[in-house]
Amino acid sequence: MVNDDAFHPEEPHRTDLVHRLNWLRAGVLGANDGIVSVAAVVVGVAGATTSMGTILAAGVAALVGGASSMALGEYVSVSSQSDSQRALIEKERRELEEQPEEELRELAGLYEAKGLSPETAMTVARELTEKDALGAHLSAELNIDEDDVVSAWHAALASATAFVLGAVLPMLAILLPPAEWRVPVTFGAVLVALALTGTIGAVVGGASKGKASLRVVLGGFLALLVTFLIGTGIGAAGVL
Repeated sequence: MVNDDAFHPEEPHRTDLVHRLNWLRAGVLGANDGIVSVAAVVVGVAGATTSMGTILAAGVAALVGGASSMALGEYVSVSSQSDSQRALIEKERRELEEQPEEELRELAGLYEAKGLSPETAMTVARELTEKDALGAHLSAELNIDEDDVVSAWHAALASATAFVLGAVLPMLAILLPPAEWRVPVTFGAVLVALALTGTIGAVVGGASKGKASLRVVLGGFLALLVTFLIGTGIGAAGVL
């Protein structure tokens, strides 16, 4: 068996690279959500009151509620995807057991459609079928692998963890400085963190780092500014 990495060691061809990049992208997005949503809440409350207890309560509520929402949303989404993938895999396995010759011709036809001659396509189909019939059909027909089915529980836990890690930053930034520095420090810390997550997301997705960072930073700044102004208005009105 030929090892592609022996020819291009700097270019990994293993499918687990795609999985790692997808998890990294999901982690960056989850952390970004935690940073922005919790920061917006605590900055808004800080605009209305200087009470440390009130700010802390609001921040903790935003953190717990946001992490729970992220985990639930990811669980439902990944569960639906996983159920669909498992159903397709079982359908393909059943077809291979019930009509192997038809499936072999179908696999050969797929390779023939990609440009191979009928003879070569049939040879490739036979050899792949002898080695791993199910894997060959899943790859050629559905572009999936049995190992691609992601655990919904793992996805939910990863999403919630990323959110919490992102939310820790604005919580510390709003709680640790003196009262007069809470909002400026939080703004600064959050915008720097968003620039970093935007850059990482761009690198993972292969997009322009400058544009991606600018979008994330600008969006985060507007969210903080709006909630702070609303909180200030509520505070001025004497609601808190």
